[in-house]
Amino acid sequence: MAAIRLTPEDAELLQQARAAPSAVDLVSDDDRSVAADSWSIKSEYGSTLDDDQRNADAAEALSAGNLRAASDYSSDKDEMEPDAEAVTSMLGLQSYWDSQYADELTNFREHGHVGEVWFGPEVMETVASWAKSLCCDVSQGRFPNQADNVKSLNVDQGSKFLSSWSVLDIGTGNGLLLQELAKEGFSNLTGTDYSEGAIDLARSLAERDGFSNINFLVDDVLETKLEGKFQLVVDKGTLDAIGLHPDGPIKRLMYWESVSKLVAPGGLLVITSCNSTKDELVQEVENFNQRRANSSAEPESSNETQRESPTFQYLSHVRTYPTFTFGGSVGSRVATVAFLRN
Repeated sequence: MAAIRLTPEDAELLQQARAAPSAVDLVSDDDRSVAADSWSIKSEYGSTLDDDQRNADAAEALSAGNLRAASDYSSDKDEMEPDAEAVTSMLGLQSYWDSQYADELTNFREHGHVGEVWFGPEVMETVASWAKSLCCDVSQGRFPNQADNVKSLNVDQGSKFLSSWSVLDIGTGNGLLLQELAKEGFSNLTGTDYSEGAIDLARSLAERDGFSNINFLVDDVLETKLEGKFQLVVDKGTLDAIGLHPDGPIKRLMYWESVSKLVAPGGLLVITSCNSTKDELVQEVENFNQRRANSSAEPESSNETQRESPTFQYLSHVRTYPTFTFGGSVGSRVATVAFLRN
């Protein structure tokens, strides 16, 4: 496969993101409280941003980054001013999470509390059991929404095939999703987070709960130091948090470039989000595929009819979450979507 060459605009954005020094100071308790309030509990199925704030965060951040949204969040939304200042959340800053997990680690040591379970335990259990079923199907050549250019994974058949799957949880937090995946039969498990406090908490909980075989590492997915590739990569809320950073649109570009290198060919990427719908995640993946196709096209091969397969391809999504209807459209407060790495 040809090396990836971003368009001049995307390359400039990525270069600015990597070159710019961090302007984030330590987060005060007051700031953390305000940030936590913005990520309100909307149902028993987990945490989600307040709807009005989510609309403003997404629309204004994309406007500031001169990027187009995958879809409008509401039918009567006023058109954004071109020079609107981005409204972001402290949830997009590492300093917030460092402070959050320092508190949760203290809470665990003093009281045995596991800390916040993002999206709620029901969603976490659903993601783990659904991922298991999907991996079982894919390993046997059964592909939901199968397309002609999708080929079967070379994974051993049999009841113990899950033990051969390497799993990476990016932005693992307290690591409880990996514990659920271990209960489902996965054994080669790794969790990463850019917050050292999160990794300390995840390791402590895993040791207490009898999952000492799970490997936890401090690593930033946007500048990952991991060299290996994984057959299953899961993300539960990490892309959401990245999008809430002041440079969210730029960092989302970096996210897809990095994640595409972490998922093994024929492997799966499973993203759970409360800020993006299934259709918006699919559109974001299609945009990434198009950028890669444009940047890797060779002028001298313009007469050739052969086309390279897209990097990621939509495979399936969870259909069992509670839904609601708004403006004639049916949606869910949480979306879990799987993509196949070609």
